[in-house]
Formats: sequence, C-alpha cells, structure tokens
Amino acid sequence: QVQLVESGGGLVQAGGSLRLSCAASGVIFSIFRLGWYRQAPGKQRELVASITSGGSTNYADSVKGRFTISRDNAKNTVYLQMNSLKPEDTAVYYCIVGPAYWGQGTQVTVSS
Repeated sequence: QVQLVESGGGLVQAGGSLRLSCAASGVIFSIFRLGWYRQAPGKQRELVASITSGGSTNYADSVKGRFTISRDNAKNTVYLQMNSLKPEDTAVYYCIVGPAYWGQGTQVTVSS
C-alpha cells in the first residue's frame, strides 16, 4: 500500500521560508517523477514544481527563483524549499509521486 506523509507546513510571515517534506512508502520511489501542487481557496489545483527521476526540474513561473524542489531517493523523500514567501503562496500543498499517488496535503499560510 502506497503511503505519502507530508510535513513542514505552517504559518510564516511574508519574506520567510518553509521546507516541505513528503516521505513515501510502498512504492519504488526512485523511478518516478515527483511533484508538488497547491490549491488555494476557490482556485484550481496547480503544479508548483516537479522533478524527474533523472533530476531535471520544472517550476511554475510564479515560484521560479524562490522555490527549490529536490529528492533523496535513499530516504524516499521529496522536498520543497520555499524562500521569500508571499501571501499569494498561501494554499494547501500536495506532493505527488508518479501519475497518481497523492499526499494528504499540508497547509501553508503566509501573512502580510
């Protein structure tokens, strides 16, 4: 059974930083593309960042230069380092492993 456990969300002031983690079990982690999505109230879920099995990364324009996605295959964990946070980054953040394995979501709130 695949299980994804997210952590690291919380409340932070604008300009601050947070690091999200998503630990996976029950899946051959290293072969999959990984990603982080977010969903703000009243908005559609959007892709924030992704990383392939080979380490190539892709970012939404809104987070380029501020967020960094990384993976540790030995720990079956994907990370999202978020710097220079803005109030518009407030959302529930979800990790995804492969095409269909989703985490439960973690709330990130950025106050102005």
